[in-house]
Amino acid sequence: MPMLRPLTLALALALPGLALPPAQAAQPGAAAAAKVHIPYETFTLPNGLRVVVHTDRKAPIVAVNVWYHVGSKDEEPGRTGFAHLFEHLMFQGSENYPDEYFGPFEKVGATDMNGTTNSDRTNYFQNVPTTALDLALWMESDRMGHFAGAISQALLDEQRGVVQNEKRQGENQPYGRVWTVLAEKGYPEGHPYSWNTIGSMADLNAASIEDVKRWFATWYGPNNAVLVLAGDIDLATAKEKVTKYFGHIPAGPTMAQPPIDIARRSESIRHEMTDRVPQARFIRTWNVPGHGSPEVSDLGLLAQVLAGSRGSRLDRRLVFGERLADRVSAYAYGRQLGGMFGVQVDIKPGVDPARVEAIVEEEMEKLLAEGPSAAELERARTVFEAGFIRGIERIGGFGGKADVLAECMVFSGDPGCYREQLAQLASATPERVRDTGREWLSKGDFTLLVTPGDRPAVVPDRSTARAGYVSPPIPKVDPKYRTTPSTVDRSKGPPMPDHFPELDFPALQRATLSNGLPVVLAERRGLPVVQFSMLFPGGYAADQGRPLGTSSFTMGMLDEGAGELDALAFGERAEALGAQIGSSASLDDASAFLSALGSKLDESLALYADMIRRPRFAAEDIERVRAQWLSSIQQEKARPNSLANRLLPPLMYGEGHPYAIPFSGTGTEDSIARLTAEHLKAFHADFIRPDNATLVIVGDTSLTEILPLLEKHFGDWKAPASPVPRPAVTEVALPRKPRVFLVDQPGAIQATILAGQLAPSTRDPGAIEFDIANGVLGGEFSSRLNMNLRENKNWAYGAYSFTAGAKGQRPWIAFAPVQIDKTAEALREMQREIAAYARGEAPATAEEVAKIQASEIRSLPGSFETANAVLGQIAGMVRYERPDDWVQQRRDRIEALDPATVNRAARTLDPDALTWVVVGDLAKIEQAIRALDLGEVAILDSDGRPVAPAAKSTAAR
Repeated sequence: MPMLRPLTLALALALPGLALPPAQAAQPGAAAAAKVHIPYETFTLPNGLRVVVHTDRKAPIVAVNVWYHVGSKDEEPGRTGFAHLFEHLMFQGSENYPDEYFGPFEKVGATDMNGTTNSDRTNYFQNVPTTALDLALWMESDRMGHFAGAISQALLDEQRGVVQNEKRQGENQPYGRVWTVLAEKGYPEGHPYSWNTIGSMADLNAASIEDVKRWFATWYGPNNAVLVLAGDIDLATAKEKVTKYFGHIPAGPTMAQPPIDIARRSESIRHEMTDRVPQARFIRTWNVPGHGSPEVSDLGLLAQVLAGSRGSRLDRRLVFGERLADRVSAYAYGRQLGGMFGVQVDIKPGVDPARVEAIVEEEMEKLLAEGPSAAELERARTVFEAGFIRGIERIGGFGGKADVLAECMVFSGDPGCYREQLAQLASATPERVRDTGREWLSKGDFTLLVTPGDRPAVVPDRSTARAGYVSPPIPKVDPKYRTTPSTVDRSKGPPMPDHFPELDFPALQRATLSNGLPVVLAERRGLPVVQFSMLFPGGYAADQGRPLGTSSFTMGMLDEGAGELDALAFGERAEALGAQIGSSASLDDASAFLSALGSKLDESLALYADMIRRPRFAAEDIERVRAQWLSSIQQEKARPNSLANRLLPPLMYGEGHPYAIPFSGTGTEDSIARLTAEHLKAFHADFIRPDNATLVIVGDTSLTEILPLLEKHFGDWKAPASPVPRPAVTEVALPRKPRVFLVDQPGAIQATILAGQLAPSTRDPGAIEFDIANGVLGGEFSSRLNMNLRENKNWAYGAYSFTAGAKGQRPWIAFAPVQIDKTAEALREMQREIAAYARGEAPATAEEVAKIQASEIRSLPGSFETANAVLGQIAGMVRYERPDDWVQQRRDRIEALDPATVNRAARTLDPDALTWVVVGDLAKIEQAIRALDLGEVAILDSDGRPVAPAAKSTAAR
């Protein structure tokens, strides 16, 4: 639920370690900025609630997005983490709905529902069917105006435990304490940014009911909030409904915002630390101007030139040239009080970090002395404009139009401030960007070096309390605010709609190129962008008889130079066209993707065709990518979740099966080391061919417009005479008894638990029924596993189960990262939940089945808001040979289900055939797990090899 992210949506590059929507492509140059327009209207209620309305009728959904102008910067000494803790608390019901907040929204099919907290603001958002708008406004207004009475000690203790597990989960990852150190060391003590958003364990433990109620009364009034309604809504409707639900809520105090405090450093500082990481990581940051400033815009462009793409200066030098690093990145982002510019390098094992540091300094000095070239600046500008324009295809969610308008309103008072940001990008010159860099990056850097070694024992955070500190009195409410009478009888609970919008999935059009290549098109008018996905049966399963990872490695090499362009020139060409292009493999398929601007369609298709038809597979590029690939495998093995997922599939499918591979598709160090250009060329010849392909297209085009271009670039592509290989995916018998495999991760403060079993294929006639059965157990936030381990026991930040798509038997996996001292208890609870459900001792209830049905069916109109979502659905229909009306067929089958059918499907699970993998500190968990007697226990290393008896005592200590 909580997720930290930087501000300045148009400018911010993805921060290392934070999950952000990927930047996508748009029209380059100043013209793009001039064309960006998000129409909006505003009004303010008498109680101070500011409302922004944007109308977009493309789908029968409304994005509801509430931003409160409060974040971790507003916390007092001894009370860090309150903003984030409160975000959690406000998902636990209110005075008039004392239950899980997700419940009603799941029943109406809400999508993109979440809440986030960062240093400067807290937001809550959901996309709902138009007919459920009253429900969303009732729920948001009830927690704004009717929450204080719902706060209890039990609720506080529950969500405090959840947050502390979230903190453990983050710190249990490699490099997991980096952002805490950057905050603590990068800002002066007491600065509002000198602690991270999740706060101190000691402060969270000290939080009292009185503290929490004071926090709510101080910050969560309507006059400290912005509500954005975007989508199938108009101003008159918004005024009527918002006044109805929010108008009676009294204003809160007018809280002064802290003064801007960039905390610019005059001297360089440095900190070094060790961690259980596979390679050294170098990070250097500068404190710079913040949100909305012209400087952060220029610095964002400078970061892109320095290390933002394949052709950037540090990529060229460290990754492509001297090959001292596997990955480099740079970012500039703004926050309310001040921003940050940073450079990060993952250094190859065996390389002296000092050498890399010297090169970073050299390239920085050169860039600040000369500035970027005009071509570099134009490519960087394109990337940012691209990310912004593609992001606002969505009305809600992360980076959608509702987010853009809310952010602008909160921090500048102008919902259209994004226009100034885009204008700043468009007007940038090499000289101005250079001068801004000189001003802010010439001194005052903070260097953090993380090297492989022991992870320091994690001790409880110290309290941030200060001796003698007394909280100031809450200011009085400004008398200018007033309320309007309420006409809502809240004793009746939230208003549930009695009808819902119908699904309107685009009609599919089909054609065949002259060479026999099938084409499937879904027209999607509006955004002048066209998405392409060419699908090739033969993914990871095709590694059978080849080195593991061949399929993924081959597809990953397609854009590493093609036709006449080497790897660097290929990347620069894609950026210049505003195109997003790439290729990858999955369990049963490979695919090549292109997102092209309508104005650059011909040139983009030429590049796409070269990537697919004429990859270079140059020896020097293979060696460079091989080194990065091996580094990625090491990173996977260092992360508990990805390590467990590497080990579980081979254990479930058994040696020799085409699915008995790490499901990342990355293979093993040994297999990747053996790959040659001949392996890649052979895979390409066998599978990347027109008689094994289907091209799916979604976007602003028609068959009449697109077919001539496709004929131009693909019409002469001929298939070889040899037949397409078809990997044999055999049936695997389930184990006769449970098995438990343990993997040691000394010093871990959490254990990652996975349970797996093979289930029938995605193409099985009963696959839909099993999916719904899984939804009851672990597929939703309010499903049994998560309610037990997260909400009731507070042992995990989340616990879920899922099935991955597969043409053969598909894997069903349940997972839960849990606090280390509750590992055995959590494992026992998971086994109990699964067994009771599968054996019919705790069958799915009519209410549970109805909830999953409602969520699945009513979310459909909102699920296909974007072209990418439509593209993914059609790709699945092609992959599993489904009819064109599959979305409607699936909907009808789900609607017809009853609890008896779902409970029969639940019997697919066999608790006596589960394969368990647990990754954690065996010194703390092994004996307790053995005492559960779930099945035979074995210890594996990170490659899945049994630990020999002689080493066993050492591994377990």
